[in-house]
Amino acid sequence: MTLLPRPLRAVVLVVLLLLVLFPVAYMLFASVSSDLSVAAGHFWPDRFDLGNYGRIWSTTPLGRGLANSIVVAGAVAVLCAFVSLLSAYVLVRFAFRGRLSVLRGLLALQSVPGTLLLLPVFVLFSSTATLLGIQVIGTRWALFLTYLTFALPFSTWVMVTYLRGLPRELDEAARVDGASSWTVLVRIVLPLSRPGLVVAAIFAFLLGWNDVLFASVLTDPQTRTAAVALQVFGSTQEGGAIPVYGQLMAAALICAVPVVALYLIFQRYLLSGLTSGGVK
Repeated sequence: MTLLPRPLRAVVLVVLLLLVLFPVAYMLFASVSSDLSVAAGHFWPDRFDLGNYGRIWSTTPLGRGLANSIVVAGAVAVLCAFVSLLSAYVLVRFAFRGRLSVLRGLLALQSVPGTLLLLPVFVLFSSTATLLGIQVIGTRWALFLTYLTFALPFSTWVMVTYLRGLPRELDEAARVDGASSWTVLVRIVLPLSRPGLVVAAIFAFLLGWNDVLFASVLTDPQTRTAAVALQVFGSTQEGGAIPVYGQLMAAALICAVPVVALYLIFQRYLLSGLTSGGVK
C-alpha cells in the first residue's frame, strides 16, 4: 500500500472502507426500519423506529445468551492468557529435552480443523458422564474446557514469539539481585508482556464468542451462547410471511458491540502485540 502513489492510495482506501462499512450501514438502517421496508429492499428507512432494540429482548432469549457468552468467553480469555504466559516463559527461558518438539507441536495443532474434533469431544464428555457420573454436556463447563483447549496452542505461540523479543539481560540482572524465577516472571516479564497477553486473551475471547458449531452441540436452551441464540432466532424466521428483519439486524448489532468495544479499548496493545517478533 505504501508503494502506491498518494492519489491511487486514497482511492484504494476509500474503496476498502466502502466495502467494509456498507454492510454495517445496511444492518444499522435495517435495524431501525419496519419489516415491510426491509422486505421491499429499501436501504434508507421510511421512518426511524428504535423499538426493534427493545422488542428483541422479549422475542428471543438474547440476554441469557449474551450472559453465557460473556461468562464463558471471558473466563477462557483470562485463564488462557495466564496459562499461555507461564508455558511460553518455560519454553523460552529454560532449555530442556523435548522443548523443540513442544514448539513444533504447537504449530502442528493449528492445522487440525476444529470440525474434525466435534465428535471426539462429544464422545469424551458423554463418557465422562457415564463413567464418573459428572454431567458436562449441557453446562458452561463443556464450552469452557473445549474453547480453552483450542485456544491454548495459538495463544502460547503468540506469547513465545513475544517473549523471544524481551532481552534476557533483564532476567539476569534480577537474578543477580536474588530474584527467583517466579519473581522474575511476576515483577519483570508480566508487566512487559501486556501487549502479547492482550492479543492472546482477545483471540481466546473471540474463539468462544463466535463459535456456533460446538456451542450448538454442547449446550441446552439454558446455556446457549449469543451466537447460538442468534442462529436459532434467524432460522425460526425462515419460511415466514414477513420475517422480523429489523429485530434480527438489531440482535446482530448488539452481539457485535462487545467485540468492537474490545478492539477499540485495546487497539494500541493489539498493534504492538501482533507485530512483535516480526522484526529481529
